[in-house]
Amino acid sequence: MAELLFGDDPEPADRFPAGPLYVPVRPGPFGYAARLFRTALGERTAVGFTSLDLLKATLGDDQEAIRLAEPALRVLTAPLGVTSVVVDPQFTAPAPAPVMPVAPLVPARVLRTA
Repeated sequence: MAELLFGDDPEPADRFPAGPLYVPVRPGPFGYAARLFRTALGERTAVGFTSLDLLKATLGDDQEAIRLAEPALRVLTAPLGVTSVVVDPQFTAPAPAPVMPVAPLVPARVLRTA
């Protein structure tokens, strides 16, 4: 079997830093936290975008972001068990719509027995 050259390998084993990324964040009790996502197979992953336009096109105009280098994003998410970073994902599922209750909750009456 012929050994693959670096240019022939579709997924080289060596990971190269992607450079500064726009990382989606959400507000938390102590400031902002990086948003984590799931791959199509259900694995948790961090996500970064190479441009703010790509982030807004994928996640919406109201998505907040911070600028982080790819190695810093890996170090930030490693304690959470997240080992992968997806750069410039193209497909995302829409956010779930809020569910309205079918019927309003009515407090139960307490029955007294004699």
